[in-house]
Amino acid sequence: MADVIDLICYPIKGCAGTSLPDALLTPAGLAHDRAFMVTDEDGVFRTQRRHPRLALVRPAVTPDGSRLTLAPTDPADGHGPLTLDITTTAPRRPVDLFGEPFQGIDQGEEAAAWFSDLLSAPSRLVRVPPEHDRIADGVTPGPSGYADSSAVHLISRASLTELNHRMAERGAPPLPMDRFRPNIVLDSRDPADWAATPHAEDHARRLTIGETDLGFAKLAVRCAVTLVDQDAGTRQGPEPLRTLATYRRAATGGVIFGTKFSVLRPGKLSVGDAVAVQAWSEDTGLRP
Repeated sequence: MADVIDLICYPIKGCAGTSLPDALLTPAGLAHDRAFMVTDEDGVFRTQRRHPRLALVRPAVTPDGSRLTLAPTDPADGHGPLTLDITTTAPRRPVDLFGEPFQGIDQGEEAAAWFSDLLSAPSRLVRVPPEHDRIADGVTPGPSGYADSSAVHLISRASLTELNHRMAERGAPPLPMDRFRPNIVLDSRDPADWAATPHAEDHARRLTIGETDLGFAKLAVRCAVTLVDQDAGTRQGPEPLRTLATYRRAATGGVIFGTKFSVLRPGKLSVGDAVAVQAWSEDTGLRP
């Protein structure tokens, strides 16, 4: 067995996450996860790949989903908090996510001005509309909000420990889990448990966690967001991509770390929930 040791929700795509003791898992992922997105004036989504300062914002949504607070992670940065009434009735505007056309509900001028000032670039804040019907691809397709792909991103503590060990051998300092922005972090109850083996999550094809079931979608191909220091909001050095490239090259290209899942059965998740694997695969997805 393994246990959930952290649940992290990212209400605004690209912004900081918040650890939760428990959360509702909806068909599209953790409630409110990537439900909002910052775009340019043409509707093209903004990302830490080009705007690492997004990491300096920690959003929070009220339990009833009616209000959104934008709080700077560093008050000394010069940006005060802003609380907004979330609208689901404002006119839709076209948005572009990886070249795919969707719709977003614009959240108004205050939010636009706040992000435009933070990023020094004209920006808008949009919300996923209720009729959003995006289906992310993968072995198990499933609904997804504004996440890069599938609804749930999962990593084990053992995988990060292995990566940090390999980076230490190359003279690089360890990295925290937030570099990879997972929704669910696992750890093993015992050194003999499956989750004590680095990257064992890559082989899980169906998981039961708490009241929920997850189906494997794909391995997580990593991008330049992993180079961003999530506390400083700045891009740092070549790690972890440099080290991952030495042992985690995907057969289909890129380097992988972590696993994406679709939601098969929604329900409640809590830190401390046991994680049971109902189906496995021997496929590593790695280049021979």
